[in-house]
Amino acid sequence: MSLYLEYIAEIENRKNELGLAPKPIDSAELLAEIIEQIKDLENPYRQDSLHFFIYNTLPGTTSAAGEKAKFLKAIILGESQVAEITPDFAFELLSHMKGGPSIEVLLDLALSDDTSVANTAAEVLKTQVFLYDADTARLEAAFKAGNAIAKAILESYANAEFFTKLPDIEEKIEVVTYIAGEGDISTDLLSPGNQAHSRADRELHGKCMISPEAQQEIQALQAKHPHAKVMLIAEKGTMGVGSSRMSGVNNVALWAGKQASPYVPFINIAPVVAGTNGISPIFLTTVDVTGGIGLDLKNWVKKVDANGNTVLDDNGDPVLEEAYSVATGTVLTIDTKAKKLYNGDKELVDIASAFTPQKVEFMKAGGSYAVVFGKKLQTFAAETLGVPLKPVYAASKEISHAGQGLTAVEKIFNNNAVGVASETPLHAGSDVRVRVNIVGSQDTTGPMTCQELEAMAASTISPTVDGAYQSGCHTASVWDSKAKANIPKLMSFMNKFGLITARDPKGEYPAMTDVIHKVLNDITVDDRAIIIGGDSHTRMSKGVAFGADSGTVALALATGEAAMPIPESVKVTFKGKMHSHMDFRDVVHATQAQMLKQFGGENVFQGRIIEVHIGTLLADQAFTFTDWSAEMKAKASICISNDETLIKSIELAKSRIQIMINKGMDNQAGTLKHLINLADKRIDEVKSGTNPALAPDDAANYYAEVVVDLDVIDQPMIADPDVNNEDASKRYTHDVIRPVSYYKDKPVDLGFVGSCMVHKGDMQIIAQMLRNIEQQNGSVSFKVPLVVAPPTYNIVDELKAEGDWDILKKYSGFEFDDANPKSEARTKYENIMYLERPGCNLCMGNQEKAEPGDTVIATSTRLFQGRVVADTAEKKGESLLGSTPLVVLSTILGRFPTMDEYKNAVDGIDLTKFTPPTEAMTTEYIPISLV
Repeated sequence: MSLYLEYIAEIENRKNELGLAPKPIDSAELLAEIIEQIKDLENPYRQDSLHFFIYNTLPGTTSAAGEKAKFLKAIILGESQVAEITPDFAFELLSHMKGGPSIEVLLDLALSDDTSVANTAAEVLKTQVFLYDADTARLEAAFKAGNAIAKAILESYANAEFFTKLPDIEEKIEVVTYIAGEGDISTDLLSPGNQAHSRADRELHGKCMISPEAQQEIQALQAKHPHAKVMLIAEKGTMGVGSSRMSGVNNVALWAGKQASPYVPFINIAPVVAGTNGISPIFLTTVDVTGGIGLDLKNWVKKVDANGNTVLDDNGDPVLEEAYSVATGTVLTIDTKAKKLYNGDKELVDIASAFTPQKVEFMKAGGSYAVVFGKKLQTFAAETLGVPLKPVYAASKEISHAGQGLTAVEKIFNNNAVGVASETPLHAGSDVRVRVNIVGSQDTTGPMTCQELEAMAASTISPTVDGAYQSGCHTASVWDSKAKANIPKLMSFMNKFGLITARDPKGEYPAMTDVIHKVLNDITVDDRAIIIGGDSHTRMSKGVAFGADSGTVALALATGEAAMPIPESVKVTFKGKMHSHMDFRDVVHATQAQMLKQFGGENVFQGRIIEVHIGTLLADQAFTFTDWSAEMKAKASICISNDETLIKSIELAKSRIQIMINKGMDNQAGTLKHLINLADKRIDEVKSGTNPALAPDDAANYYAEVVVDLDVIDQPMIADPDVNNEDASKRYTHDVIRPVSYYKDKPVDLGFVGSCMVHKGDMQIIAQMLRNIEQQNGSVSFKVPLVVAPPTYNIVDELKAEGDWDILKKYSGFEFDDANPKSEARTKYENIMYLERPGCNLCMGNQEKAEPGDTVIATSTRLFQGRVVADTAEKKGESLLGSTPLVVLSTILGRFPTMDEYKNAVDGIDLTKFTPPTEAMTTEYIPISLV
């Protein structure tokens, strides 16, 4: 059967089984067959083939785009005649292909001696921004050889006409409200983890947003208000907390945005989203990627009494009252000039933060990528022509306060800044382009990152990136048909692009399903590094790491840069002494609880950097704190360590990078070997005193300072989704932190130790607890199932070498087998311990899940509804989060333990080596200059 007939059969299956349109074409072989059918005027499939060629072929650097560009070139040159595609139409189609083969064709035509096509090709090129070094080198060479058309193109680029000639955004934008949910809206609602396999198939994945009923309601609003855009709202909450940002925004744009190009299906842009408490930072960045609008509504405010004091409810939470209604179906007007939101003539709220000069540029350009590439192209053209750079784009904001020291994040940003004009260091609020040192792509968003790279015509990783990794952890639990269809293609693409990949496309080294955050934490060998990763838990304990959407990951891979404001910081220090029976996870949860109490319920961490002065805790365990900062809604977190601890952490990272090299994971560029050299250099700097461990200045300025009292943490602390709270907006918020005594004898149905929140020490704690209980009772049995998923293979290997794996294996009823991985997800659990393959496991909810309605006690990070455990009609599923010893003991008892039971179980176990620093971890502020 021909590829075309196979495609037709697939179309019929998608239509009959899923109600979907034909899948967009990315295969050169299929498109070549379609082109031959177009050339054959008698071919029975000719009309359909024309439609597929024009309207259903993916642009950028897909192999199909190469075939399409080549055929359009032949039409323009008269080498092929297609009545339905005139040369002018062929140029229009090339203009919508965004780069790669289309730019190569346009340059061929523009720089040719054929004046009948050169000028038209030049005019199209003047509208394009996705040019890479090979493209600009051709232009530069032609200009220096005296080519007049090349000069005209460069002059257009130097004036940024590709941007200035675009229409301005509308002054008035009508929106009709749709309340997507009450309380924080997780991206799991917009792009569920259990549908992660379909994220790259945009139309199919769009079917999973919220619910079919919600989709119908959105369509009904569109039909009733054809001149308004539907605005999705998180009522009494924050929009877009959690992960899967790009697929979430893609889904919102698919249902409520606009088509980016008439010739590219299911790629929509410019959605409008809003939240009572605004938009989560990473989700807002993703909205910018699409040129969309994100509003902070402030439509619910804290109620105050006659004395101006906040009124609290019986639980001690602030009582909220409605400032104005955004009930579903309300028609509002966004005034983009006045930067106000109106209901008719009534002003509701100032929305200036959504319409900064930079954000307006993203909206005008159709997304942030076009602005990033446009700036780069304009700079190249000006330098090539030898003319001053014309101020076209909004000037970067550079804020420098005389006499004010630098926080840790300000130091990192200044260290990595690109193109800064200021001669003095920059402070929070400055807009900065920064070099990205480490980039991570995970496997359920990776296919979208590949699409983004193809769309922006990128073919290889930027040489300025120190290291990049493609994980396989989110699909580690079950090697099913969906994983087999997606993951090999992903690994092949990323390996060719220049990343270190968890799976070897050649099959020469074994699959490494290590949790991505652990790998990134190891390959980060500089405490001044900037890390970008395609997951909200990209929160390294060395350097500063930002979780990002798949598109921002693609941009970092392609350009080696990112652009963002320098965030404000909140300083966290500790006092007192930890009780011996407490785990560091309890400190992490208590930090959140004490912060909320200190600031009257206000989350001062939200959207800011948490600078935690951790002192002597190694990077592995310190990561538990930085990881949880995602659930605190922080933008990122930075660990301040002393010199000796930093050196130990980097040495540990070196040893693990060497293991990756020994397994054959290094690439031709020697990326891993380069990282070891960088680690050695950093260690030498610290040892010699030429560049000590990162620390803030003593004169640094913070938004707030939080002091955590360790003395008062005397019980295991649990993050509770509070599923039965009468106020729906307070469920699944991560803000409810309770001591174990609150739960008394509450039964549990399943325990989970795993995800990025655990490290080798957690596995050792399990082993020691089993030994303790065996010694006390003669043996160990489990009243409910315990699922254990070590985060990395290194940890498993070390446990086996040191003997701890033996006791784990002794009491397990299942041990993973890489030679025979599970092909189906488990749906029922026995009362045994499962030793699962390293990876995310239950935390992701896309493969393994607890049984519906279960009460789960887990070391995971996710409280989202339905993520770890789904609801039943009779009972809501609960995923309560706590420390490893608490989880293990709860599964042995089948319920939450008493404090006496807990203390006995952990007696003699060194749960953590954390002690607060005894001295302030700051450096003396000395004014310096960047030049």
